[in-house]
Amino acid sequence: MAVIIRPWTLNDLPNLTLYANNINIWNNLRNYFPHPYTEADAQAWLDKTIDASPLVNFAIDLDGQAIGGIGLILNSDVYIMSAEIGYWLAEPFWGQGIATEAVRQLVEYTFYYFDIVRLYAEVFETNKASMRVLEKNGFYLEGVRRKAVFKNGLLMDDFIWVKLRSW
Repeated sequence: MAVIIRPWTLNDLPNLTLYANNINIWNNLRNYFPHPYTEADAQAWLDKTIDASPLVNFAIDLDGQAIGGIGLILNSDVYIMSAEIGYWLAEPFWGQGIATEAVRQLVEYTFYYFDIVRLYAEVFETNKASMRVLEKNGFYLEGVRRKAVFKNGLLMDDFIWVKLRSW
């Protein structure tokens, strides 16, 4: 099983459309990730990311097939030395260590190519698996923003996980 993160391509359209259209994935993401996720949504995402510079959004690839996405939000102004990491993985591949490996690769990429000191992820209180992925990659729980997330009619806590560059 070979897991890599790689740039998105137009060939990823069918898998992106198929795997991203899942309520269980949407439940763990911000609302700007659409649900239902249509072919038009997938095409718009690919149009936005394929030629983007700098390269900050990647497909999670398993044996040549896109099965999820991972990326960075580079901050600006006084937060310029920080970036947020986000990711999702197709449900059939949950629990196999794939997200853990994808996060490892993105952390390595980020600290190599960007002058970033602080990587962080915000995780909804219900997403324990994602918290474990981050913990396995050396992130630590920095804090909990109580009742900060409103999703599906529920008010939830937002867990902030951080990894600092080591010199």
